[in-house]
Amino acid sequence: MRKRRQNGDGSDGRRVPDEAGEGTDPAQSRRPRLKPLARLLPFLLRYRGHLACALVSLVIAAGATLAIPLAVRRMIDFGFSADNAALIHQYFATLLGVAVVLALASAARLYFVSWLGERVVADLRIAVFDHLTRLSLPFFEATRSGELMSRLTADTTQIKAAFGASASIALRNLVMFVGAAVMMAVTSPWLSALVLIAIPFIVLPLVLFGRRVRGLSRFAQDMLADSAAFAAERLGAVRVLQAFTEERRASGTFAAATEAAFSAARQRTGARAVLTACVILITFGSIIGVLWYGAYAVLAGRMTGGALSQFVLYAAFAAGALGQLSQVWGEVQAAAGAAERLGELMDARPEIAVPAAPLPLPDPLRGEIGFEDVHFSYPSRGTDRALEGLSLSVAPGETVAIVGPSGAGKSTVLNLILRFYDPQSGRVLIDGVDIARTDPEMLRRHMALVPQETMIFSASIAENIRYGRPEAGEEEVRAAARAANADGFIEAMPEGYGTLVGERGAMLSGGQQQRIAIARAILRDAPILLLDEATSALDAESETLVQAALERLMRGRTTLVIAHRLATVRNADRIVVLDHGQIAAEGRHEELMARGGLYARLARLQFMDEAV
Repeated sequence: MRKRRQNGDGSDGRRVPDEAGEGTDPAQSRRPRLKPLARLLPFLLRYRGHLACALVSLVIAAGATLAIPLAVRRMIDFGFSADNAALIHQYFATLLGVAVVLALASAARLYFVSWLGERVVADLRIAVFDHLTRLSLPFFEATRSGELMSRLTADTTQIKAAFGASASIALRNLVMFVGAAVMMAVTSPWLSALVLIAIPFIVLPLVLFGRRVRGLSRFAQDMLADSAAFAAERLGAVRVLQAFTEERRASGTFAAATEAAFSAARQRTGARAVLTACVILITFGSIIGVLWYGAYAVLAGRMTGGALSQFVLYAAFAAGALGQLSQVWGEVQAAAGAAERLGELMDARPEIAVPAAPLPLPDPLRGEIGFEDVHFSYPSRGTDRALEGLSLSVAPGETVAIVGPSGAGKSTVLNLILRFYDPQSGRVLIDGVDIARTDPEMLRRHMALVPQETMIFSASIAENIRYGRPEAGEEEVRAAARAANADGFIEAMPEGYGTLVGERGAMLSGGQQQRIAIARAILRDAPILLLDEATSALDAESETLVQAALERLMRGRTTLVIAHRLATVRNADRIVVLDHGQIAAEGRHEELMARGGLYARLARLQFMDEAV
């Protein structure tokens, strides 16, 4: 997967053109080979029965088509005489039967090939999305979500076109070309030998233009992905965009990006058009020359008119099939580019992986947390340490608040407990087990998180709460909402718990969103509770009620509370003060205030009178 260097304006500095509309030269884009398409074979081979039906239908349809010139030859050579008038009825009756077989076989071929195309692409999308959900956070920090969506949609659609209609056309014409070529050789070996002379002139354009089509196809898909990523990012922050009156500039930049994508697609289409014209001209030109020579052979008595007609039909079949293949070849090249881009996603490996022999966690989990001389730097921040030799022990059932100035490493502590990252040195322990040697998924099942940036999904309120425990019943969902002081506003919604909240919870206020996130954590009922600014978006009244609910929830659970608002952590069993990734002080609120130092200074800044 390509890593994107971020510019100061948040763009990746690679393809989205600036307002002047400049972009990257497509000649510099990588040229994919057909090898990436081989990665799709496992998806195709899952459905061997449908594949076999498609191939059988294809062979039957091709055989029926190739039988027509044989009947035409006999009709020309023997059928046009008063003595053989009855044969005409037999010929046309046979041709009608051939037409019926051709129609049924062609319909079956189209159905089975199209079904395979749709099924393979559906499985591919599922596999790619499933793989993405298992990648580590550093991958998503280096890759824009808009580009990922483009690959899941535009690239898979490109592959569907190749595996569906294009694959059907390609297979049909490949069989037709081979069959027609064989029948041409059977009909007249010496005329077929003349046709062979033209083959190098047909293959040469395929090779030369095929390389350019591959490069342009990859470039066009990249440009489309970049414009989609730009649009997704700006529309996701439309409030900020409008607040800063950036509509016109954003529209101009997106228009330039879209025009660049169109230009790349136009160049690709032009190259494919030239390729098709060259192949058709050379193919039919060579056949016309050979038939011209064959006409003199008929006049000289070296072959019959029926044989020449048969050869003409097979030559037309072969030429038409080759012309169609040249067009489909462009689709195959584009699909190879799309498959390569999807392959990059599938090749990305999670940095936080399941060990070969993961250690099990105790059952039941007591909830003891330990940090032993932990040093950690975020991959995107070079050597700047987020934690510098942190050693911390949290007893089962203890509530520990972690406070400190911005950048002190508070949220990093939660990231390491959830094993979103592994420390460069030192160990993080849960009940004495080094979590670097555990399965991340099994580890996280024992934790409930209320993040600082609440994520509400485009679903009903009940579904959003049930995200913490999908199997929970309706009454359990309502109980969790009541405990989070959310039941009142939920019941006032148009459809209560069934109300759809819109994308990212657009129908809810910030405080309502956070209360739903708290209800989600309450419903999860995990032994370890992680609160990252859990009450930051609540008004004073709601904060008091939710704080009481959280205090009830914390009983008997190990709880880590990250807070900037120190008034929310006064009742914690212990407060740990972080500064530059190290513990500056720890103790209860009153003890820390009495000592002075960083905590007392932060407290006085936030609640001058209350800290006295």
